[in-house]
Amino acid sequence: MRAMIELNQVSLQRGQKFLLEQADLRIHPGQHVGLIGANGTGKSSLFQLLLGALSTDAGSCQIPDQWRIAHMAQEIEDTGKRALDHVLDGDTELRRLEALIAQGEGEALANAYAEMEHIDGYTAEARALQLMAGLGFAPGDEHKPVSDFSGGWRIRLNLAQALMCPSDLLLLDEPTNHLDLDTTLWLEQWLKRYPGTLLLISHDRDFLDQTVDRIVNLEGQKLVLYVGNYSAYERQKAERLAQQQLAFEKQQVRVAEIEDFVRRFRAKASKAKQAQSRLKELERMESIAPAHIDSPFHFAIPCYDKVSTPLVGLQQARLGYGARALFEQLNLTLLPGMRIGLLGFNGAGKSTLVKAFTGDLTPLAGERVSGEHLRIGYFAQHQLQALDLDATPALHLQRLSPKASDQEIRNFLGGFGFNGELALSKVRPFSGGEKARLALAIIAWQKPNLLLLDEPTNHLDLEMRHALTVALQAFEGAVVVVSHDRHLLRNTVEEFWLVHEGQVSIFEGDLDAYHQWTQAQQQQAAPTAASATNEAPRADRKVQRQQAAAERAKLKPLTQALKKAEQQMEKFQTLLDEVEAQMADPDLYQDDNKARLQALIKSQAEAKAGLEASEQTWFDLSEQLEALQASA
Repeated sequence: MRAMIELNQVSLQRGQKFLLEQADLRIHPGQHVGLIGANGTGKSSLFQLLLGALSTDAGSCQIPDQWRIAHMAQEIEDTGKRALDHVLDGDTELRRLEALIAQGEGEALANAYAEMEHIDGYTAEARALQLMAGLGFAPGDEHKPVSDFSGGWRIRLNLAQALMCPSDLLLLDEPTNHLDLDTTLWLEQWLKRYPGTLLLISHDRDFLDQTVDRIVNLEGQKLVLYVGNYSAYERQKAERLAQQQLAFEKQQVRVAEIEDFVRRFRAKASKAKQAQSRLKELERMESIAPAHIDSPFHFAIPCYDKVSTPLVGLQQARLGYGARALFEQLNLTLLPGMRIGLLGFNGAGKSTLVKAFTGDLTPLAGERVSGEHLRIGYFAQHQLQALDLDATPALHLQRLSPKASDQEIRNFLGGFGFNGELALSKVRPFSGGEKARLALAIIAWQKPNLLLLDEPTNHLDLEMRHALTVALQAFEGAVVVVSHDRHLLRNTVEEFWLVHEGQVSIFEGDLDAYHQWTQAQQQQAAPTAASATNEAPRADRKVQRQQAAAERAKLKPLTQALKKAEQQMEKFQTLLDEVEAQMADPDLYQDDNKARLQALIKSQAEAKAGLEASEQTWFDLSEQLEALQASA
């Protein structure tokens, strides 16, 4: 048998439904493969097939006999075992040798000690602690029993156990679902270094882009292999679909929504550090839009037509739980139109802050002040548990709007994927993704003017995440987002707030800068851990300072030119706004105003040309600056 995973003419059936029908696939050693497809198409079933828990209904599935397989279990029993021991259980060879050493004697004992040395078993505990730290566990957590941890943290323990297992094939099913942004970034770096074959189910496009070199899409009961990461897959699919006229027409609607968001964002292009990466992401959204025209999800989030300024604020607020305060004398205000992404380490208080804005958490001191017309749309994972399991999606909306017609409700729910009988089915058997979509539909139905979203993409597949991103771009109200989905953050928020050590401050940088900041913070907190890695020795501090000064000298002319280009952009944008405001006057189009109209049309064209030229200059300078910074 050849040393690869090989599926030949595989058919896999569940009840009357074929998940796979005469599907073929070959995965070679060392390849990192992302497995995508709509919920319910059979991704997890394929994992069970590879693990030997399922058998094919036809065809064959072959994996090299000598390969060691590790996978992340989705459940964990309520046990009193220490968390550290649960992680160490992932290394079955370690546990076997420990048992031999405990029972052995003579030559058998000597051999066991030699094998333990060979597998680096004496550092196993240190390696397990490193994994736990990387996944966000605090010092001392390793001694707690597994039963002390919540469901999400138990899943993290399962992930640590899978990473602890020496393997040739690693199967990970939605590993980032219960992670925050910082631990997602850590896991991303770990998987980049993983030398074995990786099969990864994920709906996080940035995570896929960074960790895989192949995409397998479950489409039409087949396994279709694309070479490259997720962005490459999207481009290939977009190029194919954009050739179809119907696809092109549907694409234009999405492009118009994206362009509108770009225009609104450019009005705030003075935030150059964030603007550079944000605008590039938005322009890429336009180019890959055709890849999603056949998505089952097409919806908007209407905004309440009345608004208060401010929407809601915290004044001298002390926030926390019981005697423990996370924030003291906090003063924050949310204004109409704000689009904020909250950043910060796990436990810093991002969710606490969101709960305070919603009113779910009463300040221990100080006060929360809300505007007269405030209407909040709040999404957090506990909203899924608050759904009436014996009601239908249609009934959930009917209760909110008794006068709404059945057709109006069903049309609205159809945009969220609740078509036909699904809109009239009880919620109880729904998957996590379906419940999350329903919770979002309920929020959108109520027309909020402030969206507070705490990890809204958990359980959502790639198509629904894309639809949510587009809907948030078009939403006219204020938005506050906590998410580990970097694509969502890049494309829907205009500024970042950093929650750190009891303070909330504006973060003057993009997500790449935030990643660098987290690494610097972690190195300061654990210098010994940093020295244990394979990084090059640190340069002399004096040399570092000299190099930094030289780099600043190189960058200074570019940053000055970039600032000048920004000023030019703002100048032409202001001029264009003034001209177009005058052109909105109906009297201008009377015959006696013909000369003035022609002059304004000329001014409009000149302003647009100037704006486009200054924008191009800004992009060119930004790319030069980015290239210099990358080579530094």
